[in-house]
Amino acid sequence: MSSDTQADLPSADLTPETPEQAPVESAEPDAAVALQAPEPEAEDLDSHRFECRSCGFVYDPGEGVRKLGIEPGTPFLELDAATFRCPVCRSRVGAFKDIGPRNKPSGFEENLNFGLGVNRLTPGQKNVLIFGGFALAIAFFLSLYSLR
Repeated sequence: MSSDTQADLPSADLTPETPEQAPVESAEPDAAVALQAPEPEAEDLDSHRFECRSCGFVYDPGEGVRKLGIEPGTPFLELDAATFRCPVCRSRVGAFKDIGPRNKPSGFEENLNFGLGVNRLTPGQKNVLIFGGFALAIAFFLSLYSLR
């Protein structure tokens, strides 16, 4: 807009003329604040599992490694980086990557809302769903022999 047309526009007066027109303060927080995404809680890295990028071995702190004498409950970050080796391929600590806690859904974060809710299942829940479906299909197939 040019400056000539801006001068013709009435200025907006934001101050209310009467108390009835004044905005009412609510006890509830602003809607914009309520719609913000919740801040991610500081995750406890002691419960995270780590996977060896060389061989796929997963170090779970809840299980430990009996072969190496590591007690259950020992976090990966407390292991001695100079002496710890992967029990399968003998890789160093640097070859491991953080794959998150056991109850974390598997897959990429941006894909978790797709797939009829199946993408939000943990790997253990997906195994139960898949192999339970196979068992049910076999049971139905075998029940066909009872029809005569």
